[in-house]
Amino acid sequence: MSFAVIAIFILGIGNFALHRAVLSSDHPALDQMPAIIHAMGGKLTLFAEFLVLLVALLLAANGWPEIAWGYAAYSGLNALAAWLMLSGRV
Repeated sequence: MSFAVIAIFILGIGNFALHRAVLSSDHPALDQMPAIIHAMGGKLTLFAEFLVLLVALLLAANGWPEIAWGYAAYSGLNALAAWLMLSGRV
């Protein structure tokens, strides 16, 4: 198993934790999501997060280890957005 796959997997765990924390918060921005997402308890957005992780893992495992840098940037943006929402800055 390559370093890129391991790094993406660990970042993916962090992304899921942050995503769940934001969904569990009562941030006003969550009220602007479509009703279907509220009805499913945010599971549709978690599924989209899973698809992003799956694609990144598959690409890294099949000869595209550079995708780890892109996924790291994606994770950094997710972390920044979650911090802004959870700290009440936005």
